[in-house]
Amino acid sequence: MPTVRGWAALGAAVAFALAWVGFGEQLLLAAAAFLAITVVVGVLWVRRSAPGVAVARQVIPLQVFDGDHAVVTVTLHVERDLSHVTVGDTVHDLGTAQFAADRAIPGDPLIGRYEVVCHPRGVYQVGPTDVRVRDPFGMAETAVQAGTIDRLVVYPRFEELEGLPMVRGQDPNVATSRTRFSQTGGEDFFTLRDYEDGDDLRKVHWPSSAKRDKLMIRQLEMPWQSRALIVLDPETSNYPDQGVFEHAVKGAASVVHHFYRSGFSPTLWTGRPEAVTVGTADRYNLAMQDLATVNPIEGADLRNAIGRIRQRGIAGGALVLITGSPGESHLALYRTLGADYTRTLVLAVTDEANEAIGRFRRGGVLTVVTGRTGHWAAAWREAMESSWATATRR
Repeated sequence: MPTVRGWAALGAAVAFALAWVGFGEQLLLAAAAFLAITVVVGVLWVRRSAPGVAVARQVIPLQVFDGDHAVVTVTLHVERDLSHVTVGDTVHDLGTAQFAADRAIPGDPLIGRYEVVCHPRGVYQVGPTDVRVRDPFGMAETAVQAGTIDRLVVYPRFEELEGLPMVRGQDPNVATSRTRFSQTGGEDFFTLRDYEDGDDLRKVHWPSSAKRDKLMIRQLEMPWQSRALIVLDPETSNYPDQGVFEHAVKGAASVVHHFYRSGFSPTLWTGRPEAVTVGTADRYNLAMQDLATVNPIEGADLRNAIGRIRQRGIAGGALVLITGSPGESHLALYRTLGADYTRTLVLAVTDEANEAIGRFRRGGVLTVVTGRTGHWAAAWREAMESSWATATRR
């Protein structure tokens, strides 16, 4: 296939030929013939040199946080001698890295490395790799795509939070600001549920799986004080712009990380049909990937969706609602779910406390409020300290 230079040479050849017809000058005919032959030879060259290549790619790491860097290594193996090779590797929506080599020899792989600045959060496709071979004059080229397609997951960045809300277990006389349980759950059998990606296969209940012809997991009962439901409000109208929503996502990531690290088994809901319960490292990665790809939803039915989650029996511990500016829908959600949990927290991204925030506070709800440029860690710490002071006075 002619390159841009090749098409330009063919255009010039036609112009010279027309000039020769008009003026009869032999040098014009010779120039036209030279340019045309050069392009034809280039096309034949690249066809004969059609690359037989194999590409291996390594992305380190495959999961990063917003703003971090990932290093991609591309290794090219060729079956025959190739000249004037160009290799392009694309991280879709982030950019393309290109490498050029005068010559590639069988048994001597070409290795290229590039760094990716991973911003913003999301899941990005890496590859396939585009390999192009040109003739020495750059008149024609041939291209093939090789290698696999990899996924680069960019998690939202989180802040390190300190302190936990006071939650009560089954004994009303016992309160703790830090849970005391194993992250693998309790020892008492609770119920059966469908297998989900990331579940421990050791918990598969094989008799029930054989009977139902699908994998069933033994759900172990968790202590009430170790449970938490984290709700990221997806409704578009509750966020004045994308920046506010991104700060809410950062808050959700901070709470998920903090609760999981502190021994809770939090359940995260972001507006998708299924919530993610975090009890293992794989499930934690799944929850963070959920936050990496979440987007605002117009007309999200928050109350009905949470009602479906409630039917799964998730209760006890802490309820955490994360939104932009709280309103009547959030108060209604609290009236529906508040009794199921021993502590409720509202995280709001707003510069001013509104009437709904005031009603939450008067109802005993812990409110963590910060502007779009504020820090969740400081606001969280202040809210925790105020709750502990209240508990001490009681």
